[in-house]
Amino acid sequence: MSNHLIVIVGLIVVGTLMLMTIMAKMYKKAGPNEAIIRYGFGGADVIKGHGALVYPVVQHTRVLSLELMSFDVAPAQDLYTKQGVAVMVEAVAQIKVRSDKESILTAAEQLLSKAPAEREGLIRLVMEGHLRGIIGQLTVEQIVKEPEMVGERMRATCAEDLSKMGLEVVSFTIKEVRDKNEYITNMGRPDVARIKRDAEIAMAEAERDTAIRRAIALREAAVAKAAADQERVLAETQSLAKQAEAQRDLDVQKAQFAEIAQRQQAQADKAYEIQTNVMQQKVIAEQVRVQQIEKEAQVKVQEAEILRNEKELIATVLKKSEIEAQRIGNMANAEKARTVAEAEGKAQAIRTQGEAEAAVIFQKGEAEAKAMNIKAEAYQEWSQAAVVDKLITNMADVVRAMAEPLSNVDKITIVSTGEGKGASKLTGEMTEIAAQVPALFEALSGMKMSDLMSNVKQMATRSNGDGKKVVDGDAAR
Repeated sequence: MSNHLIVIVGLIVVGTLMLMTIMAKMYKKAGPNEAIIRYGFGGADVIKGHGALVYPVVQHTRVLSLELMSFDVAPAQDLYTKQGVAVMVEAVAQIKVRSDKESILTAAEQLLSKAPAEREGLIRLVMEGHLRGIIGQLTVEQIVKEPEMVGERMRATCAEDLSKMGLEVVSFTIKEVRDKNEYITNMGRPDVARIKRDAEIAMAEAERDTAIRRAIALREAAVAKAAADQERVLAETQSLAKQAEAQRDLDVQKAQFAEIAQRQQAQADKAYEIQTNVMQQKVIAEQVRVQQIEKEAQVKVQEAEILRNEKELIATVLKKSEIEAQRIGNMANAEKARTVAEAEGKAQAIRTQGEAEAAVIFQKGEAEAKAMNIKAEAYQEWSQAAVVDKLITNMADVVRAMAEPLSNVDKITIVSTGEGKGASKLTGEMTEIAAQVPALFEALSGMKMSDLMSNVKQMATRSNGDGKKVVDGDAAR
């Protein structure tokens, strides 16, 4: 009973998991920048900002992007203003699908089957058409000085047409306006000239006021400078007098201090000189003692070094010389043995190769001589019968070669003259060709066919060693 319960629970769990997996695959979620168009059973519906179940087979989905589309609006042709001036306008448009359900379904109906490039081209055509109409209602001055007004008009004008496609204009901005006739450049020249004139007048007035104020300031500065110079001279005179008195007192005090300092310095120098002499004598005595100790140590080191060099010479140079002499002797003996063995080996190889080549040449000559003898005996046994046999045997090949050109003919048309010479004429021609073969043989052999045949009859049979009769042609073969 418990096993059955476990099986039932397991089946329920597996079924629940499978059901949840199927439901998860059927559940479609729309991101914040997209809308899912569900169509099929139950009609078309929009899933935006949430998820929904999509039943397989009976329902399908398509994704429509709700992101902002940005592209340039720059008609290739010139646009003419209200004054008839040709201008070139470049603008940037920001378009998106409206957020309501009806607009999304409208945009899906008209744009979902098109590629992004086709959608952009379609929207650009609508925007360029409206831009041309708006530019034709404005002057160049209005277009240049009031680009926001142009953008507002574009949004208002395009709103209805784009709304029919489920779209809306987020922004429309004029990037650049230019013309080929320099109208825009010349348009500001009067204002520039006026501003320049006013600036020059203002500069002249400012320079005049500056000169007047500079003169007044210079006069006041000169008066103040004269008074200041008088006060400065008086102050300098009093200061110099006080400085002379102070310098006199200072020189007296310096002389007194210098005398005392020199007396003390002389005493200190004498004491220092005496102490220096004492210390120098001690240092010299210590240096002499150190030098004696160093010389004794150097003598001991030199004696030890001499003893070490003698032992090293005995242990390394002499032993090494003996080892090197023995190694050179061994190498010389080995090289001598190798040279002798190598020379003997080469001589033996050359002798063996010569004998083999001589045997081969002898056997080859003997075989060729035997073949020539056999061929000569065969040619001697050849008789006229054998010649006839060869000629007759090859007659079919000769006739075939003579008739071979006829095999390359695709079609033969026979015209009967009513004299019994129709198709039989062809066989007659073939017979005549075959009849020319004996004459060809006679020309090639130098003998007549009748003579050859009579000789064959005379030599038809002959007896061999066993008493059997053989044909000369077979014997030759």
